[in-house]
Amino acid sequence: MKLEYRKENIILKISVEFALGIIDYSEQLKVHKHYEIASQLIRSGTSIGANIWEAQSSESRKDFGHKLKIADKEAKEVEYWLLLCKSSEHIKNYDEELDGRLLSIQKLLSRIISTNKSRG
Repeated sequence: MKLEYRKENIILKISVEFALGIIDYSEQLKVHKHYEIASQLIRSGTSIGANIWEAQSSESRKDFGHKLKIADKEAKEVEYWLLLCKSSEHIKNYDEELDGRLLSIQKLLSRIISTNKSRG
């Protein structure tokens, strides 16, 4: 299935792709009965894109920045859950690609938040 994005907005695109990857990985975790971690990953991993998506319709520059900061906090939470998955001896088949995708999102969010802040 090809997803349609508003214009060519790279942060929207990669956050949706990341969320889809998180969903896939969470399904693998559930197969191995890691339900709680799967649930936490689904919530925080899909919330990043949801907040970025919502920011596109923000009421002001301040509101835009606030929604992106929430997305950034969710990304930090995902980073924590992924670290647990990667570090746990009970979880096998860690998806290393998620790390790179998350880092890309975090770098873009940081740049966008910084630019938005400097424009005041």
